[in-house]
Amino acid sequence: MPSTATRRSAAERVAQISAAAQSLAREAGLSAVTLRAVATEVGVAPALVAHYAPSMDALVGDSFAAIVGDELREIEELARSRASASDALTAVLASLLDEGRAEVTLIWVQSWSLGGRNETLASRVREQMDAWRTFLAGVIDAGRGVGEFHCDDPVAIAGQILGMVDGLNAHSLVAWQDASERTRLLLRSVEAMLDLAPDALVAQLSD
Repeated sequence: MPSTATRRSAAERVAQISAAAQSLAREAGLSAVTLRAVATEVGVAPALVAHYAPSMDALVGDSFAAIVGDELREIEELARSRASASDALTAVLASLLDEGRAEVTLIWVQSWSLGGRNETLASRVREQMDAWRTFLAGVIDAGRGVGEFHCDDPVAIAGQILGMVDGLNAHSLVAWQDASERTRLLLRSVEAMLDLAPDALVAQLSD
């Protein structure tokens, strides 16, 4: 049974519940974020969680947005640390397919499924997908501006690339092909989309 709750301010309790929900999502996916599971994680009665988080749909949606938003900020910093657009794009795509991101991959995959029944979550997913496409289109457009990439519509290409990233990451959950093979497959496809020489991006993996 949960122990008697320590008296905390409303803001502290909301933050505690949010942190617990995100921890559960990272450990076992969005489907693990339930009223009872969050209460157990915090060590309080479910009624207390329901008081401070009356909508579990919103809690799940907010947990998703916080986790993938953190990942986007990390990837943005990675891109800024690179000297050229092609180096930035290679580093970003290789990082997104890294098997160390399996917990976030599961969260993304579950978000599309659970979002069909949770409009709050679906709204957060759409917002994050838009943010990711805007970021990646910016990397592509920067490369186009200095003559590294050749394309007419960076936004459309960014959307296509993210679709491939999502598909390949979903494959990783059942260990179909290894990470290096998936990364090379993606980069070769992107090379063609941006009118680059064969292996122009792939060669940077070992740099």
